[in-house]
Amino acid sequence: MLAAAVDHLAIGNWMFSAVNRDEDSPMPEAPEPIPRPGEAEASSSPDGEAEPPPSGDVTMPAPWEIARFFG
Repeated sequence: MLAAAVDHLAIGNWMFSAVNRDEDSPMPEAPEPIPRPGEAEASSSPDGEAEPPPSGDVTMPAPWEIARFFG
């Protein structure tokens, strides 16, 4: 969720600078999104397209792990 918040702030700053730029200056480049865990492995396919994780490899954390994370 933190990466999403950073991405939204970056887009907001980019839009502000794009709207308030001088008419003769070039449009600023859009920000790159922050990488998320698991995206590096998925985006490293030879054709460059992200592949969904294979079903069955995803494990849910145990309730005690979730409680320890938020505790």
